[in-house]
Amino acid sequence: MPFTSLIAQASPLSAQQVQDLQQLVSQLNPIQQAWISGYLAASAQLSYDQQVPGAVRGTTTAAVPQPAAAPAVLTVLYASQTGNAKGVAQQVKTAAEAQGLTVQLHDIASYKTNALAKEQYLLIVTSTYGEGEPPESAVSFHKFLFGKKAPQLPHLTYAVLGLGDSSYEFFCQTAIDFDDKLAALGATRAYTRADLDVDYADTAPAWIQASVAAFVKAIPTSTAAAPQNIAQNTAQNIAQTIAQDSSHGVYSKQNPALASVNLVQKITARNSTKDVRHIELDLAGTGLTYQPGDALGVYFDNDPALVNAIVSATGNNADSEVHISGQSYRLEDALQRQLELTQAYPSFVEKYAAATGNAQLHAIVQDKTQLRQFVEQHQTADVILQYPATIAAQTLVDCLRKIQPRLYSIASSQAEVGDEVHLTLGVVAYEAFNQPHLGGASGYLAQRVREGDPVRVFVEHNPNFRLPAHETPIIMVGPGTGIAPFRAFLQERDNAGATGQNWLFFGNPHFTRDFLYQVELQDYLKRGVLTRLDVAFSRDQAHKVYVQDKLLAKGAEVWSWLQQGAHLYVCGDASRMAKDVHQALLTIASTHGQLSADDAEAYLDQLREQKRYQKDVY
Repeated sequence: MPFTSLIAQASPLSAQQVQDLQQLVSQLNPIQQAWISGYLAASAQLSYDQQVPGAVRGTTTAAVPQPAAAPAVLTVLYASQTGNAKGVAQQVKTAAEAQGLTVQLHDIASYKTNALAKEQYLLIVTSTYGEGEPPESAVSFHKFLFGKKAPQLPHLTYAVLGLGDSSYEFFCQTAIDFDDKLAALGATRAYTRADLDVDYADTAPAWIQASVAAFVKAIPTSTAAAPQNIAQNTAQNIAQTIAQDSSHGVYSKQNPALASVNLVQKITARNSTKDVRHIELDLAGTGLTYQPGDALGVYFDNDPALVNAIVSATGNNADSEVHISGQSYRLEDALQRQLELTQAYPSFVEKYAAATGNAQLHAIVQDKTQLRQFVEQHQTADVILQYPATIAAQTLVDCLRKIQPRLYSIASSQAEVGDEVHLTLGVVAYEAFNQPHLGGASGYLAQRVREGDPVRVFVEHNPNFRLPAHETPIIMVGPGTGIAPFRAFLQERDNAGATGQNWLFFGNPHFTRDFLYQVELQDYLKRGVLTRLDVAFSRDQAHKVYVQDKLLAKGAEVWSWLQQGAHLYVCGDASRMAKDVHQALLTIASTHGQLSADDAEAYLDQLREQKRYQKDVY
């Protein structure tokens, strides 16, 4: 019954009471409303017992319906940079619900921080990127948790799972931050944090099983399955559930589709210092769909010549049988398609040093600083080839970790290209130890695949990098290959007939060598699809000019666009460019918005929370 109808029906409440009640209820979530309902029913019964002669306390001649206790809720938050944390969080939800828990799953980017003080049970799955920084979706939550407004949390029981890459110095730092800070705010750990490496798929199920069991014990048994039922849901069963869940979309990271190569074309000049390729893949028959802002995951094959060199350097036979996660392979096939041979990481050096007994490697491993420097200077294959040793094929395989797909921002809109997907790929190529070196995926796509070859791919959706309504203006900052998603944005808006203005900032070293998609951009500019185009070719003049310099030069106009509701997007290098652009935006807010340094930062935080400031950085 609507509250506004209570007075008309001779409600015992006054108009002011109805208004007050309506205001209170609007501030409560369903669980709180159910609790209030139960409280009022019990309070009314107590008053009746005290006021009615002969009434027996706690009983009535006609039973008063008692509302069922609202189930305790396990809130699961995921902070994902590449989609891995989201996938694991979904696995947690599946496992927890199988044990009778009520679960609410949220992207941490959309989680209302003021709800944290009301949480009783919380599990966070988070990745880390860059120099120990939170993923873009978790920046606001991280600032809140470490800010002055963070509440004390004595009633919270929680667990944290970190996903990371041990090749980076600040491995799983965001998970460490969240875990330590929640404890400092008075919360109680339900289960010990785990920091999982890129091969997390092998280790996550056991942690999920154990953490869910801990929450089942912590949450009142009236709202969850009995703890003894946990034994029926082993890590193996969870892993099977994970595999089933991953197949729901037909193709996924665990089950990639085969896309055929249509085109691999170099789009930088012969004398450019950069080798950038435009790649077109055919998705026909896969059913894969994507939106502008999404990424394409690409699995790659290692260089056969590199594989043969490693087989020889370790004294093995290419046909030796080895096992990976319960599957058997020929050693050559395992090295070519299953195992990482390019990106080095500390745990490989540690394992390989122990397996070979090499004294020099052992000394490097003992010094963490030296180990970190060593890893930065070597590919995995370099370590094996520079420190050859005869070891068993299975021992070699056990030292290595599985190939991880590389993610590339999609450079096309399906409204424009149909069943194709386009990528803008910078080839990693350099000389080291008197030998040419290539990146794993970039070398594979740029030099080893041919037209018609199948490539294993999947779509990684990115809801935190999306176009706004058609009439909303946008500012795009995408130097180098960071232009990729903005090519998709422009194609999408062109085909939709969007009326919102579009402003692009693009940069690269040289105009004549590195102006990616120049003809397309000039056509968009001529037809009015692209409202403004500002370019920064850093080496074409005596002093270097970058996109952040162009932003500052156009600061008044940028501020005006933002004040008119423009959405701002940044794509590209996270280590320097994105930070420099952020600093330029702070300067613009201070200079043209007359904001203090703190207020300028708060303004950008507000834009981020409103999804008007989005980043796709790597």
